[in-house]
Amino acid sequence: MIRFLILFGFAYLFLHLHLTGDISKYINMRYGYLSFSMIFVIGVMAVYQLVQWNREGSKSQENVEKEMFGHDHAHENNTWWKKLITYALVVFPLITGLFLPIATLDSSIVRAKGFHFAEIDNDKDQYANHQILKPDTSQYYESSTYKKMLKSDMEKYSKSDNLYLDDDNFLRALEAVYNYPGNFTNKNISMMGFVYHGDSLEKNQLFLFRFGIIHCLADAGVFGMMVQFPQNVDYKDDTWIRAEGKLSETYYQPFKQTIPVLKVTKWHEISKPKSPYAYRKY
Repeated sequence: MIRFLILFGFAYLFLHLHLTGDISKYINMRYGYLSFSMIFVIGVMAVYQLVQWNREGSKSQENVEKEMFGHDHAHENNTWWKKLITYALVVFPLITGLFLPIATLDSSIVRAKGFHFAEIDNDKDQYANHQILKPDTSQYYESSTYKKMLKSDMEKYSKSDNLYLDDDNFLRALEAVYNYPGNFTNKNISMMGFVYHGDSLEKNQLFLFRFGIIHCLADAGVFGMMVQFPQNVDYKDDTWIRAEGKLSETYYQPFKQTIPVLKVTKWHEISKPKSPYAYRKY
């Protein structure tokens, strides 16, 4: 019976996440069909466990205790507590998923882990997950395929004098901007994100970020760019704003290299969007 309740609970949790849309806070919805199919898989497993339990309905209370805690007088000292721990570990994510509010990533993660260009990262493990300023999906493609895709994106997004970074193109367009900054210089770019005050910035400068998800929350990174206002601003971290301006470049000392900067001409504060993450589109 315990196994049935656990499996039923997980099936309900997945269904709840899909119905509320909160599943998008964990995975790229390109793969939403996988988690949705798990509802049926887990549901079938739960029904099977329920049938098995009904077939064994004539068990005595002693046998039920054996199933729950795995102990009889011969093995109670070395078995029951192992199963108790196992059930606790399995039930813990179920309880937290159902009863605790879902927290979204914010500037505290950036502050704790930092952000940087992949090129200056000392960790050579291409599969390690890092908080990085510019999107870099090169590790997911064969080299020639990646270069071809990147060039195609550059041509697509640079052909107009105005580039609007929205939920659909944020990561792909931003990756093109960082790899081909010269092709976007002086173009008008509009974007939204949350405020983060990085190191060595002037009072009229800040970073505008969004957390981007390639596949799932485990590979999430913080992406965006430096923005420079025509006057000093005092926005607090995690304030969401929409900014529009001309793209230029500036030397950023902490990175020891030149990075894109958006010289803002128009901006205003906005509410945090219902879906704050940007997802990689393919």
